[in-house]
Amino acid sequence: MGIHYDYKSTRGAKAMEKQAKREKKLAEKKAKRQAKHEEIKKEEDKTIPIDQVITLDHLTNPDKK
Repeated sequence: MGIHYDYKSTRGAKAMEKQAKREKKLAEKKAKRQAKHEEIKKEEDKTIPIDQVITLDHLTNPDKK
């Protein structure tokens, strides 16, 4: 009888714990996705604009970013 008697009294607390766990997991996924998006954005900045002519200096100079 102890298990069944305890169920209704703790149902609200368990639901709140599950909701908090779900929100935490979603926040972690969102942060991971945001970090990945920023990484991709940084890679896009390294491209040469279309209106510039690509020269040998663009391809071989390691100091130029």
